[in-house]
Formats: sequence, C-alpha cells, structure tokens
Amino acid sequence: MAYFVGIVLAVTVCVFCTVVRLDRDRALYPTVMIVIASYYGLFGVMGGDNHALVLELVFAALFVLASVFGFKGNLWLVVAALAGHGIFDFFHHFVIANPGVPVWWPPFCLTYDVVAAGYLAWLLVTAKLAAKAS
Repeated sequence: MAYFVGIVLAVTVCVFCTVVRLDRDRALYPTVMIVIASYYGLFGVMGGDNHALVLELVFAALFVLASVFGFKGNLWLVVAALAGHGIFDFFHHFVIANPGVPVWWPPFCLTYDVVAAGYLAWLLVTAKLAAKAS
C-alpha cells in the first residue's frame, strides 16, 4: 500500500504543480528535494536517538548540497538527488538505526522520490523546464 500511495501522491503533486505552473521556476524541485531530505532528521528527533539524528543530518546535508548545486548549475543533479534518495530509502535501515522512522515510510518515500525524479527528468527532456541556470 505504501508503494501505491507514494506513486499516486507523487504523480498527483507533480501534475498539480505543472497545471498551476508552480514548476515553471527552477526552484521547485530543488526545494522539494530539500524538504524530502529533512524528514529523516525529523524521525531522528521523534525517535529520541541523538546518534541517529546526527547521521540523518549528515546524509540530509549531502542531499541539500546536491539540490543547491543542481539549482545553481544543472537540474539533472536534482534528478540524480531525487533518484539517489529513493535508493537511500531502500538501504536506509542498513545504514542508520533510527527508531523514529515509521515502517511504511521507506517504501512510500522510495516510490515518491523515484516518480518525482522521473517527472523532473521528463520536464527537462521535453524542454518544459531549462536544465541549466541562465
């Protein structure tokens, strides 16, 4: 069910953003990636595990940096960050023991991230959004 909800929600949000033209600005998907990167930190706080929180923040910082560099340079880096975060979701429990992460979160987030990455890639390939900063 978490996979299904992740797919449906990602498609719905991405299409909605296109319809209302929120994605005409290069900042949307880097901002989405930054928000996505922050959730595991939130789960670290909820789980009350300081070690997990620090590790989550280190990984989040890497995704935030990729988002900033992608925004300032080339949005294909944001596509890679979104897809990479989906891969991270799959392996997360092997890397960080975070008691605050809901069981359903990794599969939900994995599918959301991959679908959002695919949608952004489609926007770039069809030139509906410029990949490079002007």
